[in-house]
Amino acid sequence: MDSGGRPSLCQFILLGTTSVVTAALYSVYRQKARISQELKGAKKVHLGEDLKSILSEAPGKCVPYAVIEGAVRSVKETLNSQFVENCKGVIQRLTLQEHKMVWNRTTHLWNDCSKIIHQRTNTVPFDLVPHEDGVGVAVRILKPLDSVDLGLETVYEKFHPSIQSFTDVIGHYISGERPKGIQETEEMLKVGATLTGVGELVLDNNSVRLQPPKQGMQYYLSSQDFDSLLQRQESSVRLWKVLALVFGFATCATLFFILRKQYLQRQERLRLKQMQEEFQEHEAQLLSRAKPEDRESLKSACVVCLSSFKSCVFLECGHVCSCSECYRALPEPKRCPICRQAITRVIPLYNS
Repeated sequence: MDSGGRPSLCQFILLGTTSVVTAALYSVYRQKARISQELKGAKKVHLGEDLKSILSEAPGKCVPYAVIEGAVRSVKETLNSQFVENCKGVIQRLTLQEHKMVWNRTTHLWNDCSKIIHQRTNTVPFDLVPHEDGVGVAVRILKPLDSVDLGLETVYEKFHPSIQSFTDVIGHYISGERPKGIQETEEMLKVGATLTGVGELVLDNNSVRLQPPKQGMQYYLSSQDFDSLLQRQESSVRLWKVLALVFGFATCATLFFILRKQYLQRQERLRLKQMQEEFQEHEAQLLSRAKPEDRESLKSACVVCLSSFKSCVFLECGHVCSCSECYRALPEPKRCPICRQAITRVIPLYNS
């Protein structure tokens, strides 16, 4: 806080930063809370023989946001794992990820860094069917890759370390990048795996399908059961709420600190102004009562003790208002009694 009572640039930056972070965290919290509430309001539908009759009685033959659980079954062909024998699925994702060490010029440390250099996802049509045998109902899954939580299982993972010569090592140290290797991963949604789908359930031409919901609601195809999925969303909501509260408290504390400093500075200015007015009034009374030959000496009196003569000049403000004894008695940091500006140096004043 400067002498004028205005907040410093650092305080403005701190207040603005905490306010922006709080607003961003609160926005994320509201979004997570909305998703959690929508998930709580989703209608649980049993995958059984009465599924079509339930949908036929629903408005528009659809449930806008439904939860359904079942086992994965391919419609025609299946996808075979490239690395694991007798591993069949309906979704296959192959990923090549590069791992390397990058030199940070700020911290002067080597940091781990990874980047996906290639990824391919293969899909075939599949249904969700009941776990019980003999139930002739199936739900066709549409646009599975639009799901925000696609329950893929890692079936193969291998790290291929990079082979480097001495020349390569020297070159990598000079360039600031040291490759560690390539990680190869295969993920699959296996046939027979249990899947929880949350989306729009529609009856169309005697076939049931699950598709991404409308109105911006989330589409889920998760390997977790619905209760675990809901619990995970609620945990995320609590986390973002705590973060928003912490940064909100920091913003309020910063604002309170700035306002308190301004208030104290204003009170100090009012106190000094009152003291100056009292001094001027007292000096005027002394001058009015003094003899003509004594008035000149009163004008040269120290404003602090009013008994000694002014004997020093305060810099950088330039005021001549105090004797040397009163200057030495001023509290640290020493400030001019007239303008309250910091005293950087003092020049003795000699009256001839």
